[in-house]
Amino acid sequence: MAQKNKKKDSAPHQQTVGFVALGCPKNIVDAEKMLALIAQAGFVIDYDISRADIIVINTCGFIKPAVDEAKTVIREAIGYKRRKNTNPQKIIVAGCLAERFKQQLLDEMPQIDAVVCLGARDNIAEVIKNLNTAGSSKLYQSPADWHTIIQDDSDRLLISSVHWAYMRISEGCDKNCSYCTIPAIKGPFRSKPLEKIIAEASQLADAGIVELSVIAQDSTNWGRDFGEKDGLVKVIGELEEIEKLKWIRLMYLNPPGISDNLIEAIAKSKKVVKYIDMPIQHINNEILKKMYRADTHEKISALVAKIRKSIPDVVLRTTVIVGFPGETDNQFAELEDFIKESRFDALGCFAFCAEEGTKAAELPNQIDEKVKENRREKIMLLQQKIAFEKNSAMRGKVLECLIDENDGQNPAIGRYYGQGPGIDSVCFIEKCKAPAGAFIKAKVTGYKDYDLIVE
Repeated sequence: MAQKNKKKDSAPHQQTVGFVALGCPKNIVDAEKMLALIAQAGFVIDYDISRADIIVINTCGFIKPAVDEAKTVIREAIGYKRRKNTNPQKIIVAGCLAERFKQQLLDEMPQIDAVVCLGARDNIAEVIKNLNTAGSSKLYQSPADWHTIIQDDSDRLLISSVHWAYMRISEGCDKNCSYCTIPAIKGPFRSKPLEKIIAEASQLADAGIVELSVIAQDSTNWGRDFGEKDGLVKVIGELEEIEKLKWIRLMYLNPPGISDNLIEAIAKSKKVVKYIDMPIQHINNEILKKMYRADTHEKISALVAKIRKSIPDVVLRTTVIVGFPGETDNQFAELEDFIKESRFDALGCFAFCAEEGTKAAELPNQIDEKVKENRREKIMLLQQKIAFEKNSAMRGKVLECLIDENDGQNPAIGRYYGQGPGIDSVCFIEKCKAPAGAFIKAKVTGYKDYDLIVE
């Protein structure tokens, strides 16, 4: 007979996974997809990576600062692993850094248990299960045909918000700008089929998403591989039919792809916000040519004027690179003057990084790091002055704001259409009782640095 007081077996330990998401919005989409696959496989997601059984780090590897950040986080995870004498943690590195450096990562940091390249993203649950299998691979490479397909981003576990999300409409890039590693990392340009875009957007809207940020390496290129002209116009036309979506935000619109048809579509749309993210990178013709950009000073100036004339109250955001090889004081001054004249609403400035494998890294007359940083600071101080002046001019305006956070104690945090989530300033909303995800009308009463104060 069995003993009546026999102790019951304890429940088996359920493995926990801590996740770190680094990098751009496209990396966030990959992170959200992996998190969903991990959860669906029965693993428990733990927000505290120091105590999780497995640490997954989804990395960026675009430029040196991103590489350095990713390696710092990996070394932090290795530190946690060393401190756990019993049942040491397992470390998985995924994303762009994994795709770019592959075996080199394992050689440099042998404490990493698995490296998962971009094309192996959807195998993340299998990778985790293999961690304790003797003789299992430590390097999961992208399949040979990966550069001919685009992955399915539906059924994600959203980490940024419950009311706004990113929508990736294409992958890869054929531009081959001389400073850029993206084509080498992500392969050639390929569009996500329209039916998949609409299905994913509808799924997000049904889950409570009211703002969708359209992203790609160059969103204006969508459909080119299908023979579509002005394909982005077609995409936003279909997205506008999704009733639950209220705001559609267009990100990463390279100037050559901003056609008259696209400008007209944005101007007429009731859902596409009057916000254009248009990276120009520089304004001097010689520098643009060395960058392999198809733009010129004259074309960019004319485009900015056309956009502002065609779309009243448009908010223009851009990015620029300073310290490109051979950039003279006069060429830098030309960029400064253009920024003063154009008065972009938001601007990001990066110091040039000589990335291994790029044409620009091999150019003569590389600029000293101190000079590059000094130029970057000058541009950002110039843009700060412009931003503060624009904020001051906003006093008294009534804005429609989307609430992002409201704890009921402090001023709520929200955004009007001219503030992109995660990259731009915000509105601090006083006397607000509306919950996150709601739209309200609010009057601008002042500003604090880059942020607006509204009530």
